[in-house]
Amino acid sequence: MSDTPWVPGPVIGMVHLPALPGAPDYDGDRDAIRERAVADAKRLESGGVDALLVENFGDAPFYPTDVPDHVVSEMTAAVGDVVDAVSVAVGVNVLRNDGTAALSVAAAAGASFVRVNVLAGAAATDQGLIEGAAHDLLRLRERIDADVAICADVDVKHATPLSDRPIGERAADVLGRAGADAVIVSGAATGAETPAADLRAVRKAVGEGATVLVGSGATAETLPDLLSVADGAIVGTALKEGGETTAPVDRERVERVVAAAKRR
Repeated sequence: MSDTPWVPGPVIGMVHLPALPGAPDYDGDRDAIRERAVADAKRLESGGVDALLVENFGDAPFYPTDVPDHVVSEMTAAVGDVVDAVSVAVGVNVLRNDGTAALSVAAAAGASFVRVNVLAGAAATDQGLIEGAAHDLLRLRERIDADVAICADVDVKHATPLSDRPIGERAADVLGRAGADAVIVSGAATGAETPAADLRAVRKAVGEGATVLVGSGATAETLPDLLSVADGAIVGTALKEGGETTAPVDRERVERVVAAAKRR
């Protein structure tokens, strides 16, 4: 963990990739995947977001931890195209929890940060039991000399933590013992509102000097209040046409969310 808090900016927009080759819903068109990623990224940037996060959202059902080599290759190509197309910071999330793949993609493609769903502790998920592997991820970052920040969830979406310790204590472990550069607080599912009580508890536990991000459910209406506690928010569903997570990015929605962030 860096001595200097890492903040990518108040609004981090999601680039949800369609199903990649090898996934059940892949439609056979590699070029369309990359074109869609770049188009969404450009709309997000032109709408004023501070950073982007590219994720293999269409690959469900997800591998629990280690994704195959072809997924790493496809994501490296897509993320590289996005990095070349925009000037804002770009991040990578490899679902379900392949942090080493995300870090490798980010380092190769020139991205700035990764999201890791379970970095510390363990969680029961629809992919089964997932355990954190911070020891592998941080050593890999040193080994390949990657200038890539690690943003990690404390209670990731679509999961139940296997701990009854208070969320604030577990968040402090994510930043301290597991070495993350930022901690993410999310709701129960994609697009679900992040509980304000959880956000406040995490902020109290980790202090004002740490970077705390909202991981789900932020909208133009809720963002000002969320950013009175958090340093930034990862926003996906609220930026899409019709509020549908898998739809293309809607620039007007992006502009409304960015404007709301400035009112905090």
